[in-house]
Amino acid sequence: MRFYKKPEKHFGSKFLLSVNAALEGVVHTLQSERNMRIHFAIAFLVLIAGIYLNLSPEQFMILCFAVTFVLVAEMFNTAIEHLTDHVSDEFHPTVKIIKDVSAGAVFVSAVNASITGYLLFAKRIAGGMRGLLRIKQSPWHITLITLLVVIGVVILIKVIRKEKFLLKGGMPSGHSAVAFAVWVVISLLTMNPLVSILVFFLVLIIAKSRMTNGVHSLWEVIAGSLIGALVALLIFQMLS
Repeated sequence: MRFYKKPEKHFGSKFLLSVNAALEGVVHTLQSERNMRIHFAIAFLVLIAGIYLNLSPEQFMILCFAVTFVLVAEMFNTAIEHLTDHVSDEFHPTVKIIKDVSAGAVFVSAVNASITGYLLFAKRIAGGMRGLLRIKQSPWHITLITLLVVIGVVILIKVIRKEKFLLKGGMPSGHSAVAFAVWVVISLLTMNPLVSILVFFLVLIIAKSRMTNGVHSLWEVIAGSLIGALVALLIFQMLS
């Protein structure tokens, strides 16, 4: 006798719900766990440093794995703590061992990331000034760093404000922030008024669509636009 699995319907909507549920887990961990916020901030700065020091693709991939390993271990640690607290509110030696082991996993992953970072950055830190010159001569480095910092600032504000979703709605508008940052980057790199004006109109269309679709309010779009433009200008002043 053969059994056939019933075909799934509305795959797209279920997939989006799964992604939103996963992001809610990330947001909850960032909002409730101080160590996760510290690890996330350090990871963000380390990845920016990897771009700044012009790591090779293989080295940057190793760095990403090490950083992700720490964040995933911290999230598993948080999940295990919630599970054990739900099962038993009273002190139990076995529960203590479970929590200690999960915390130990985070510690081991952090040590691994520290050693990896040292091996990757030790020789390059001495050549930091040469790295700065390379960035000045490489617009894509500045562009990538600018976009990462803008996205990081938006996520940080949403986490502090305890917004439910990171990618949809809330203060500030992430789409507007990235769009205006791109406009500033293109304007500074091309120095062409016509190109700047055309891109600006496209950016306005993106910002207006966020309000038209009811995703963001006017003030959320304005806040995102100002954050994106100002952060982009600041990064270019620092690195150019």
